[in-house]
Amino acid sequence: MGVLEALILGIIQGLTEFLPVSSSGHLEIAKAIFGDKVIAEESMFMTVMLHGATAISTIVVFRREIWKILTGLFQFKWNKQTAFSVKIIISMVPAAFVGIAFSSEMEMLFDNQILLVGFMLIITSGLLFFADKAKKTKKGVTFSSALVIGIAQALAILPGISRSGATISTCVLMGIDRRKATRFSFLMVVPLILGKMAKDLMDSDFTTVGTPAIPVIVGFIAAFVTGLFACTWMIKLVKNSKLTYFSIYCAIVGFIAIVHQLYF
Repeated sequence: MGVLEALILGIIQGLTEFLPVSSSGHLEIAKAIFGDKVIAEESMFMTVMLHGATAISTIVVFRREIWKILTGLFQFKWNKQTAFSVKIIISMVPAAFVGIAFSSEMEMLFDNQILLVGFMLIITSGLLFFADKAKKTKKGVTFSSALVIGIAQALAILPGISRSGATISTCVLMGIDRRKATRFSFLMVVPLILGKMAKDLMDSDFTTVGTPAIPVIVGFIAAFVTGLFACTWMIKLVKNSKLTYFSIYCAIVGFIAIVHQLYF
C-alpha cells in the first residue's frame, strides 16, 4: 500500500467514523474505486491502527467526561459515573453478541456488496431525516434506552448503516437530549473499538505483514486529525439540527451506488 492510498483510507476512516455517513459503506465504495485491491490487500495492522486513531481522537475530545467517569468509578460507590458506565456496558451487549455469534456471516457482507451498501445508505438517510425533525428535549439516557441504542449499534454492523447516525437518531427519536445523545453515541463505541483491536492483535500474526511503516504512520495521523475534526463538528451539527444535510448526502450516494451496480 502506498502513502496516497493510506492517506485516503485514513481520511475516510477519520471522517466517516463520526459523521453519519457509514464508514463501512464508504470503505466498500473505496474498495470498488481502487479495483478491490488496496483495501483487500490492506494489512490487519493498518486496520487496527486506523481504528485506534479514531478511538484516541474520541478520548481526546471527551477527555474531561472520561476523567470524571473514571474518578467516579474509583470511589467504589453507586453514583452518576457508575450508572453511566453501566449504561455503556448495556449498550455494548447487542453489538458484542452479533460480532461473536455471526462473525463468519458478517464477513460475507463486506465482499463488494455495493448494492447492499446503496440500500442501507438510503435507510440511514431516512433515519437522519426523521431524527432532524424530532422535537428537542432535555431527557437523558436511561438503562432501557441504552439497550435500544445498543441494538441500533448492532444493526449498524451492516455496511451502509451509519453507526453514529443510527445511534444518535435512535436517541433523538426516543426524546433524548441531542448533546447527551451525541456524547453517549461516541463514548459507547470506544470500549468496543479497543476490544476489537485487542482481539485482532491476539488473533493475527503480524510477523507476516509487509505493510511499510510510513503508510501506517500517514494513515494513523490522517485518521486521528480528521477524527478530531469530525467528532467536534458532529457535536455542533446535532445540537443545531443539521442532520438533514447528511440525510441528503447519504440518499444521493446510496442512489448512485444502486444505479451503478444495476446498470454499469
